[in-house]
Amino acid sequence: MGENKMKKLMKWLMVVAALVVTMMVTAPATSHADTTASDQYLTNVKAKGELVVGTSPDFPPYEFTKNINGKSKVVGMDIEIAKKVAHDMGVKLVIRRMDFDSLLVALQTGKVDMVIAGMSKTPKRAKSVDFSEVYYKAGEDLVIKKADQGKIKSYKDLAGKGIGAQTGSIQYNLVKNQATKSTLKGMDKDTDLILALQTNKIDAIALDQPTAEAYAKNTQGLVAINAHFKDEGAQGSAIAFPKGAQSMVASANKSIDTIKSQNLIHKKYLPEAGKYLSTGHSKSAKAANSMWAYKDFFVAGVGYTLMISAVSVVLGFLLGTLLALMRLSKNKFANAISVSYIEFVRGTPLMVQILFIYFGLGLVVNIPALLSGIIAVSLNSGAYVAEVIRSGINSIAVGQTEAARSLGLSRGMTMRFIVLPQAMKNIWPALGNEFVSLIKESSIVSIIGVKDLIYQSRIVQADTYRGVMPLIITMILYFIMTFGLSRLMKFFEGRMTHE
Repeated sequence: MGENKMKKLMKWLMVVAALVVTMMVTAPATSHADTTASDQYLTNVKAKGELVVGTSPDFPPYEFTKNINGKSKVVGMDIEIAKKVAHDMGVKLVIRRMDFDSLLVALQTGKVDMVIAGMSKTPKRAKSVDFSEVYYKAGEDLVIKKADQGKIKSYKDLAGKGIGAQTGSIQYNLVKNQATKSTLKGMDKDTDLILALQTNKIDAIALDQPTAEAYAKNTQGLVAINAHFKDEGAQGSAIAFPKGAQSMVASANKSIDTIKSQNLIHKKYLPEAGKYLSTGHSKSAKAANSMWAYKDFFVAGVGYTLMISAVSVVLGFLLGTLLALMRLSKNKFANAISVSYIEFVRGTPLMVQILFIYFGLGLVVNIPALLSGIIAVSLNSGAYVAEVIRSGINSIAVGQTEAARSLGLSRGMTMRFIVLPQAMKNIWPALGNEFVSLIKESSIVSIIGVKDLIYQSRIVQADTYRGVMPLIITMILYFIMTFGLSRLMKFFEGRMTHE
């Protein structure tokens, strides 16, 4: 009988595998056939009345943040181009900020309608997205310290030294392929690379020429020089769209043709971006770039962090209690589900879980970034809380349960009135540690654009060109939150001890 069941299972698995292979083979061809004639991408964008654009605003003068009247605003050459594209489509422009290496994933999963981020049009990227015409092309520079200006003339002079580049960028590939004698250091943010250069972690940064000049102009002690990389056929910067969105590509190309024919980039967009690029040496510039001028950013970040942590603590505790009871249950099915969930969640990184919920589930249902972060942190916390609660329940002597049952209490009443109250006293310090850790771990939600404290501190870094001070303030604010929660948990622990 068992052998027959196994044969049937294998047959079903083979059928499913065949269907998956068939879909993988036929889907691209069907999609291409449908979209070459016409597609609904532009129609859908016009129907919703907005063009959602993904960008990584740490790339001046293409896109960067600026504190304007106490509010963070994304400005730059690319943003002006995006405005032109949206205007020509007759829709409102909506900017979504995220890390550079998450942009194409966001595009493919429908989180954004287009990506503009000084992104080079390469054959490899063109396999997964459709590009517009190239709207701008510049060379590559190295940002180095002024003290090294006489020693370093090109990337060849960095043999045996470290070169930094933004992960996923064309500069990253250029360093990887050509500066083979150097050590490549990839980071998600250009601001982190600048900080690494200033603190002697690397010896140079490979950047797009205008971006390198912007950082060198606004950061004391740094200069930009020609990297002298060999041209590997990079096509220049272009706008990325979902694969098959030819209607949007055609519309964007019309806008780009107008921009080129009127030379708007050099006559208008770059000069306007330059107005926001302060050298930071004057008194007014220093006042505008002081940390006090960005107090509202930090306050907003603390608010988001506390909100995410508070909601996740409640949901994580409820889920953890349920999972703990399921694991202790005599029901084999409930026990198996609980064990599988706990082991899986504890065995995978929180960052991957957040990306999966935001991007992976985004293929089925569009979950906002903030909600995705709360869900991921809550689900992750629930697995750890479950083990804490389970250990607390197991610490209660079996005799107490037997005594309660002998007095006529049901299993549920025994757990509710006898076991759990005593278990909570035993596990309260461990729960407190979990809740404190939750505040710190919630910082990972910044990778999907949630405006928590880490996200806001990166905005301040990019806007002020100051790498260390925003980090110091962020550390202090996290300490205040976690220390305050620790004191609160100890207060309640004392109350429970005296009861």
